[in-house]
Amino acid sequence: MPTLRRQLPSANALFVFESAARCGNFTKAAAELGVTQPAVSRMLSLLEEHLEVQLFLRTPNGTVLTENGQILYQGITDGFQDIERAIQEIRARSTGLETVTLSVSTAFTTHWLMPRMHKLQAEFPSIDLRFQLISGSVGGSVEDVDLGVRFVSGEDVHHQAALILPEILVPVCSPAYRKQHVVGEHHDSGVTLISLSDSRIDWFELFPSFQSETLGSTHSLIFSDYAVVLQAALLGQGIAVGWMNVVSYWLDTGALVPATTKPTAIATERLCHLIHSRKKPLSPAAAEIRDWIIEETRNDVAKVAKHYPELELEALIAPTRR
Repeated sequence: MPTLRRQLPSANALFVFESAARCGNFTKAAAELGVTQPAVSRMLSLLEEHLEVQLFLRTPNGTVLTENGQILYQGITDGFQDIERAIQEIRARSTGLETVTLSVSTAFTTHWLMPRMHKLQAEFPSIDLRFQLISGSVGGSVEDVDLGVRFVSGEDVHHQAALILPEILVPVCSPAYRKQHVVGEHHDSGVTLISLSDSRIDWFELFPSFQSETLGSTHSLIFSDYAVVLQAALLGQGIAVGWMNVVSYWLDTGALVPATTKPTAIATERLCHLIHSRKKPLSPAAAEIRDWIIEETRNDVAKVAKHYPELELEALIAPTRR
């Protein structure tokens, strides 16, 4: 540590550099740090002089890191994360509570986790959950969280992954909507398809049999949040594509049902995983939450498979168990 001090003009330079690199703009960094923009510029100039390298390239639209700047930024980011984890561990020891942060969709949180939150809290009374919520298609970095639900289709060298189940899709709607628009006397009046705006789902390509059953005109409702897509389906507004890892609870309870006369489910080439960064060891608390989510999801799917054997869910899941 004495060597590190000699390599820096000030320990504060690390915080200023990290903020400027992350913000990509000295003015934004100054606002975040509560100082003036000239003060940020002076500190970073001192740092560059001290290290005898250029860390930033100044552009009309802000700043970008040089190669040396990127090396320093990665090192500082990793160091800050280690310090943050240490502080969290100290606080957890003093309070008896551990915090697990999840990066998950708003739909998973609303429609899968919330109905069983009381069960989770009863099983893990010493764990506090924090959420990084995603409203559209699931993706993004998990560097700042403990676990993230992600769909992957191949090797992932950057993350450790625990399989939940394959990506299984099934058209779903409320029982009342199915009775009226799919099998009832108004089934030829057309249906409303509820979709996610940034999804690439092609209804009739994925579900060919669904096209032959869809008579009359087809209307659309499109939302940017999958939680709202499912809420609209629950309220009887139309038919939605159900991701099994999200809709399993509603299919088990009967609040949602398969939306075709011959229930159909398909598995894509992608697999649904709980992942975490290889740079960040998984805490025992996070491992417990991971295993609980996997077990609960698979129990749900087993129940749905019993309700709807025609979906052939066991056959869709079987290849991932080999």
